[in-house]
Amino acid sequence: MKSLFITGTDTDVGKTYITRGLAVTFRKIGIDVGVMKPFAAGRAEKKGYKSKDIVMLSKAAQACDPEKLVNPQFFPIPASPYTAWKTLKTKPKISTILSSFKKLSKLHEMLLVEGMGGIMTPILKDYYVTNLIKEMKIPAIIVTRSKIGTVNHTIMTCKMCEKYKIPVKGIIINNFDDGYPVAELKRDLQNLTGIKVLGSIPFIKDMSDSSLYCIFKENIDLKTLLK
Repeated sequence: MKSLFITGTDTDVGKTYITRGLAVTFRKIGIDVGVMKPFAAGRAEKKGYKSKDIVMLSKAAQACDPEKLVNPQFFPIPASPYTAWKTLKTKPKISTILSSFKKLSKLHEMLLVEGMGGIMTPILKDYYVTNLIKEMKIPAIIVTRSKIGTVNHTIMTCKMCEKYKIPVKGIIINNFDDGYPVAELKRDLQNLTGIKVLGSIPFIKDMSDSSLYCIFKENIDLKTLLK
C-alpha cells in the first residue's frame, strides 16, 4: 500500500487535523498506519515529542516510533525550514529526512507524511516541499479550505504539482470557514483542476477517535483514496 503526502494550499488550512482524522480512520479499518512530519517548527512541548503535531498524529495512529524518524528536524521558531536555517544557522538535512522516511516506510503498511505550510514552502534555496515529495516518490493529497480565495490557491497548488510531476490522489476541503457553499466549490475545483475532490470535512467539535472515524468515513471517498 502506498504512502501519502498531505500538503496544503497554505499554512493553517488544517493539514494536521486532516492527517489526524485519516490516521484514525485507516487504523480503525485495519491498516497499520505510521505518521511523519519531516520538519516541524514552533514552541517545543515539555515532554515527549517536541512537535505538538507529532504528539497528536502519533496518538491518532497509535504509533510510538522514535522521534528521530517521525520528526527528524524541529526548529524552535515558527518559520519555514529555509528561514529557520538562515536565522538559527541550522541547515535542513534532506538526506536525513529521506533516510528516516525509508526506515519508517518499512515499519508500517502505510505512512502519512504531513508537510509544512504550502507546497512551495522553501526548505533550501531552490528546494521546496514539492522537491521533497518528488524525492519521496509518493502521491499527494491537497488540503484546501472553503473561504473566498481558495480557488486561486488550489489551482496554483495543483499547477505546481503538475509542474513537478507529483501525482495527486485528490483534494479534501476543510470546511471550517465562512465562504463558498461546498457543493459549488467541489464542482468548480473539479472542473478547473481535473482533480477529484475526495470530500469535505465540517468543523469538528468532538475530536475523539470515534467522532473522527465517523466523520471521515462518512465524508471522505476512502475507496478512491486507497486505490
